Amino acid sequence: MKIAEIFHSVQGEGKLAGAPSVFVRTSGCNLRCVWCDTPYTSWNPEGSERSVDDIANAVLGYKSKYVVVTGGEPMIAPGVVDLTQRLRAEGLHITIETAGTVTADVACDLMSISPKLSHSTPVDDPRWAQVHERTRLRYDVLEQLRDRYPCQWKFVVAAPGDMAEIEEVAKRLNLNPDDVLLMAEGRSPEAIAAKAQWIVPLCLDRGYRYSPRIHVDIWGDKRGV
Repeated sequence: MKIAEIFHSVQGEGKLAGAPSVFVRTSGCNLRCVWCDTPYTSWNPEGSERSVDDIANAVLGYKSKYVVVTGGEPMIAPGVVDLTQRLRAEGLHITIETAGTVTADVACDLMSISPKLSHSTPVDDPRWAQVHERTRLRYDVLEQLRDRYPCQWKFVVAAPGDMAEIEEVAKRLNLNPDDVLLMAEGRSPEAIAAKAQWIVPLCLDRGYRYSPRIHVDIWGDKRGV
């Protein structure tokens, strides 16, 4: 598997925000979000090839209960099924962070799905814009993941107008509002705080959760945290 980084930090987002976790970040993605905060796993994939045993040993070295398999898009990574099954055998709690465009027979305790809205499309790159727009919302895959795993649905929100798309996805998938999280798009604490001023009232109105981005609040736009 091509791995960009493995590190120990607190989960910054979602229902497990604040939980000490080991992050396994795979490199490679089938989407190209214009605002991607890990371009070294998508636009310009970096990393080294590592065996499942090597990755698992690195994770176990941190002695943490929680492990997060993220990316890029981890569900397209060769070996992800074997890796998650190995981590499950070690008794770890496994979160997989995915855009929900691909499914695989992974072991997973929390499927953290971030369906990509239209503002993610890289309109200035015609080739990738076409691929991204065709791929970003796969309702057949989202339904499979919803029916098979405990899920949280984490939407990146850039503007108030995004709510119409979010509510369409939530309605079509019949999502429990308590499993829907709104997260501000931004790569600095200031940008996130500014958007939170109008995102939080939307959460209060609709019964959705507001997701922080703890790692950005603490370290800013920094890799490996």
